[in-house]
Amino acid sequence: MMMSRGTRKPSISSTRRSSTSKQQKVPSLQDFISKRDFTGALALLEFQRRNGGDENESDEVQTLMWIGFCAFHLGKYERAQEVYTDLMSGDYGKCPEEVPLYLACVYYYMQMYPEAQEAANEVAKDSSLKNRVLFHVCHKLGDEHKLMVYHQKLTDTNEDQLSLAAIHYLRGHFQEATDIYKRLLLENREDLALNAYVAMCYYKLDYYDVSLEILLVYLNAYPDSAVAINLKACNHFRLYNGKAAEAELKVLKEHGHVLQANDLIRHNMVVFSGGDQALQVLPSLVDFIPEARLNLVIYYLRNDSVEEADNLLKDLEPSTPQEYILKGVVNACMGQSMGMKENLKKAQQFFQLVGASASECDTIPGRQCMASCFFLLKQFEDVNIYLNSIKQYMYADDDFNWNYGISLAATGSFKKAEEALLLVQNENYKAEYCYISWLARCYIMNSNPRNAWELYLKMDTSNESFNLLQLIANDCYRMGSFLYAAKAFDVLERLDPDPEYWEGKRGAFAGVFQAVVAGKAPKEDLRDVLAMVKHTGNPQVEYITRVIRKWAKEANVKIN
Repeated sequence: MMMSRGTRKPSISSTRRSSTSKQQKVPSLQDFISKRDFTGALALLEFQRRNGGDENESDEVQTLMWIGFCAFHLGKYERAQEVYTDLMSGDYGKCPEEVPLYLACVYYYMQMYPEAQEAANEVAKDSSLKNRVLFHVCHKLGDEHKLMVYHQKLTDTNEDQLSLAAIHYLRGHFQEATDIYKRLLLENREDLALNAYVAMCYYKLDYYDVSLEILLVYLNAYPDSAVAINLKACNHFRLYNGKAAEAELKVLKEHGHVLQANDLIRHNMVVFSGGDQALQVLPSLVDFIPEARLNLVIYYLRNDSVEEADNLLKDLEPSTPQEYILKGVVNACMGQSMGMKENLKKAQQFFQLVGASASECDTIPGRQCMASCFFLLKQFEDVNIYLNSIKQYMYADDDFNWNYGISLAATGSFKKAEEALLLVQNENYKAEYCYISWLARCYIMNSNPRNAWELYLKMDTSNESFNLLQLIANDCYRMGSFLYAAKAFDVLERLDPDPEYWEGKRGAFAGVFQAVVAGKAPKEDLRDVLAMVKHTGNPQVEYITRVIRKWAKEANVKIN
């Protein structure tokens, strides 16, 4: 793990009580510890202490040492802190010299990093455990200078190398961590926990299939491991969906685990369920689980609470690709929703940092970041190159299809743009004017003006429907779809008697008439034209009507 929990274990024999009955077999402390049954061990130790099982002061100190050890491994850090503090008070005689280091480990897991540093420094004698504790504390405190000092003191022992791998992992250097773990695994095949660590690294490197395969070695030996089952669920979430991940967590219930008692699992259950109970669970975990802050930001973004997302991230100095990406997304949303150019510039810079980095440039998130950067710069040809390279992996992603469709349309690839936009399934997205207007333009440019007109008919009367009418009128006119251009200009003129709308409608009438005469449009279109003419009070209407009727009579076409 990140650090050894101790360099010296107290003697088990000194805390063992002789059985009063040779026939009755009472599990010993050693039995519990060897099985890693720390709950049973702690219960036995507390029972012995309450019932006067310690014959002298030395035995009581050893019992307290074991109580602290078991409480620490059970995650009962307050109890471990209480025990080690009592030992250091002098009430039980001379305190073992390693106790302050154990207390430092407890403080570290309680996220009391200054206290952990102070406790470790109380030990005058240097040791590998002291160095590892301070190494990790300096990482948490952001003291890069001292971090490097303790880094240089690390040796080639397994404990020190595990500590170094853990720091690489915490700093997002997953490949470096993987290399160390794999080397240690080659040298220590019997240490099955290393398989779990390698699996965690491969999960972070997006090799989910490989992660599952390696994790299976550990799960075969420890099928009830909460950590391993949780990691398996996370892999299934990435490979399949949230329901598949939730199904894996049910295994923990079958082994007697209380899911709500584990903060990490509570956090992951929110993620697997798509944000269900996010506001009840995530806020209290923000300061303990780094991903909780990021997932709460994602929840706020999905629910259009951009300002709340910004408040969560504004004081965060990004250090991982995920943090840079979220900072970029939040700044882009702030810039677009509030018209803040400075935020858009920051978003573009964050996306570029991730997309251009050597570690991320060939990953799916990295290419998405470069596409987002170019999107904000309105360089849509470059956007298409990056999005096209990952299209096969994002077929069912609504956000991807939205962005790809708009980018294709912006470069004139309307056929492909229409296909991408029609893949969007989210009803909220499909109700947004941006989506409707781009899809309408694609329909028109692909010679399907009727579909664009139907989009308008489904909208309620509003400024957005008025804007869509203008788009349909102008684009249809430009593409020679004069009947629908005339319909759009007709409605526009009735809503706003602007002379320009009459001029557009008049030109569209002429276009429809010309197309019918040339045999490029059905003669029935003239009936629609005459119906629209009736609603117009312009004096030129009589001339238009007379010309159409005269031609219809000469061509023996019934238009009444």
